[in-house]
Amino acid sequence: MSIELRQVSYTYMPGTTFEQRALSHVTLTIPEGTLTAIAGHTGSGKSTLVQHLNGILHPTQGTVRVDGQNLADKGQEAVAARQRVGMVFQYPEHQLFEETVMADVAFGPKNLGLSSEEIETRVRRAMELVRLDYDTYKNCSPFQLSGGQKRRVAIAGVLAMEPKYLILDEPAAGLDPRGRDDLLKRIVRLHREKKMTVIFVSHNMDDIARLADRVVIMHEGEVLLDTTPRKAFQSEALIQKAGLDTPSTVTLLKKLQAGGLSVTVDAFTIEGAVKSIEGAWRERRAKKC
Repeated sequence: MSIELRQVSYTYMPGTTFEQRALSHVTLTIPEGTLTAIAGHTGSGKSTLVQHLNGILHPTQGTVRVDGQNLADKGQEAVAARQRVGMVFQYPEHQLFEETVMADVAFGPKNLGLSSEEIETRVRRAMELVRLDYDTYKNCSPFQLSGGQKRRVAIAGVLAMEPKYLILDEPAAGLDPRGRDDLLKRIVRLHREKKMTVIFVSHNMDDIARLADRVVIMHEGEVLLDTTPRKAFQSEALIQKAGLDTPSTVTLLKKLQAGGLSVTVDAFTIEGAVKSIEGAWRERRAKKC
């Protein structure tokens, strides 16, 4: 199963002097089980795009289907399809409002009309998934937590709804390096251990290189590239057209190559870059011998 967009266009404030086309004829399929990155410069349409994936926005033209169900349809089947897609907005901690972590994470399941026992089970499970100990944090005020912990509480609130697809809009924005790495590792663990389909928005190509198995690059409301990160980063001209940078490892390796070291420049992670540099040094020493 999958999320499918077919010829999706979206215009903000149509028919007014502020009319703006945000998406133009986007056709895209996000298969179940993938970890997909949506990348693009500010104003490229990436945030508008993901808000179509769970029916927050409906296309001006075209269709969005979740597991075959048109999200614009009326009725319980469309509602159920929208609920299968959980959305975590950029800076989700700004949306925390309950007095305790328990109450905040329980808000969504409570609105589903679940029993108190099921709600507690879901809250415990969701907090465990983001590595927040239930007994330690359940009665804490979310506003007294660190930035990374607040972000995890917000994500737990979405996970407690038990979505099949999880969307995160710039999940690491505003976090310090340690909080950023910790959160991204947990997202990858969710994907791998729970087989959850994850779609995350980012303009950080280093994060995309490390995490994603697929990247969709947006430019001026259109899909510029839809491929694996490795193939995308080899299309340097298109990356630059989208206003993005190649991963820092690639920049480093190209400088080393220009300086005469015979490294390969298609390593997109730190581990890959280290192997490339070590191999080039071994080759250089062997030639000197």
